[in-house]
Amino acid sequence: MIGVMDAVVQWVRTEWTKSSRGGPEAARRNAAPLAFPLPPGFASSVHEVVMREADSFESHASVRELPDAGVALREDGGLLRIGPLQVSMFSMPRRHRRPPAVRLAPGEWLRWQINHRFVGLCGGEWFYRLDTLNVAYGPAAPDVFLGSPTRRVDERAHLR
Repeated sequence: MIGVMDAVVQWVRTEWTKSSRGGPEAARRNAAPLAFPLPPGFASSVHEVVMREADSFESHASVRELPDAGVALREDGGLLRIGPLQVSMFSMPRRHRRPPAVRLAPGEWLRWQINHRFVGLCGGEWFYRLDTLNVAYGPAAPDVFLGSPTRRVDERAHLR
């Protein structure tokens, strides 16, 4: 029987400022990957990859335990239930209606994307973030997230 401990999560976060909203910097930002190969021997964990404008969108990866995924995962009737991603009360645009939870069968995977705009605490400058959550249910090959997802949720909105 497959359980939540057989979920593989990859969370890719891309962060930028107004400087990367247009021109060559926007092209560099838009070329940032939405998925990466999983580390060797990776199973039932969270592979977090962060790319920041300040680092020229170079990827920085870390691994965390599955209970610290930051997303609601649970087994429900032989399926993996993935709840909507948490949205900060300080992010814009406001999302008053959120999509329902997604359920995956063993062997399926989900790509869930959502973007945000935040106001910085020092000086009030805006900064932006795109979160891409890739979740596979069951054992996953290192390149599982490099293909086309079984399910997709796109909550990206126009960010001013």
